[in-house]
Amino acid sequence: MRMLDGREILLGVSGSIAAYKAAELARLLIKKGANVQVVMTRSACEFITPLTFFSLTGRQAYSELFSGGEEVATAHISLARQADLTIVAPATARTLSRIATGSAEDLLSTAIIAAHGPVILAPAMNPQMYQHPGVQNNLRTLQSWPQYHIAPPGSGEMACGEFGLGRLAEPADLVAFCESVLRGDVQDLVGHRILVTAGPTLEDIDPVRYITNRSTGKMGFAIAEAAAKRGADVTLITSVHTLPIPAGCRPLFVRSAADMAEAVHAHVEDASMLIMSAAVADYKPKEVADKKMKKSDDALSIPLARTLDILASLTPSRHRVTVGFAAETHDVVSYAQGKLSRKKVDMIVANDVSKAGSGFGTETNEAIFVRPDKEPEHLPLLSKKQVAYDLLDRAKEIFALHKEART
Repeated sequence: MRMLDGREILLGVSGSIAAYKAAELARLLIKKGANVQVVMTRSACEFITPLTFFSLTGRQAYSELFSGGEEVATAHISLARQADLTIVAPATARTLSRIATGSAEDLLSTAIIAAHGPVILAPAMNPQMYQHPGVQNNLRTLQSWPQYHIAPPGSGEMACGEFGLGRLAEPADLVAFCESVLRGDVQDLVGHRILVTAGPTLEDIDPVRYITNRSTGKMGFAIAEAAAKRGADVTLITSVHTLPIPAGCRPLFVRSAADMAEAVHAHVEDASMLIMSAAVADYKPKEVADKKMKKSDDALSIPLARTLDILASLTPSRHRVTVGFAAETHDVVSYAQGKLSRKKVDMIVANDVSKAGSGFGTETNEAIFVRPDKEPEHLPLLSKKQVAYDLLDRAKEIFALHKEART
């Protein structure tokens, strides 16, 4: 059964240059079988016309609270209450403020406050606006209410030319987010900010060649996807461009171990969980040639230098759960226990990559959870998605223990 088939979706559109993406979102929702009713703010009509949405949905797009008299306004509220799901995309700072404070100043905010079903808010605004304490406080307030779900914005170049966090999530990702909410995925990680690293790093030799490893990032992407489905605010740091970014995750693309270290250090202080599933290179060329190195009959020797050990470089914190990974071929538990002790992390997820179904590039994994206070927990061969859920369960348990120890 298609999750959106026959569902009544109320699509709210507020005044942002990103409003044009709402048209694509409406089209994709309808393609999935949903019935879409659009409600717009006055300022949204300056960016995209109600006629555009009528053409896509076959329904009038409403924008005025009293456009057709009190009876019509009441019908609009009735429609909001009957919606299986409401999504506001884009949601501007002003719209978020109105909803967070219960201020029903226009048709859109009135409809949202009257909605009985789940409400998804997809912020879109300038990076400085998004990081403003007032906006962040409103987001935290809204996310603390079970009815509301925040679809995290992306990072990149904005219409104003600035770079940063605040881009409206892509329409396809918002559709997947809608499906997740309607499916009733347990939202037990709401309020957590989870930093996930995934995939290999690439250490340049020259402009053509580089040193890397066999990691594909599938395990890390599965963790990021599971965390987002469970309500966490997820930042995914990766070098992988061949896998789709999971819905609700904010990607940060890096290349080298140094790039990844910089990204982790820049975001870890705000994280309640750090899950380092990336296969970070242990070594890099001491020098990178600025031109392609030509082959010759002589043997080639490339001096290597150690890369920064990212986990070891972090200051341990009882306010954060830190999980490392160990891909081994023998003495798996012993090496994982050594890594756990040296790097002072809360858990190591170890696996024997020489085993069938447990190596790089597979859809499955046979993981061992190694913790300082417990016997190693051996999981059977499971899908990486299931391993991700089990890992997050353990991380959530450790976080609760940390919190209890602090009180």
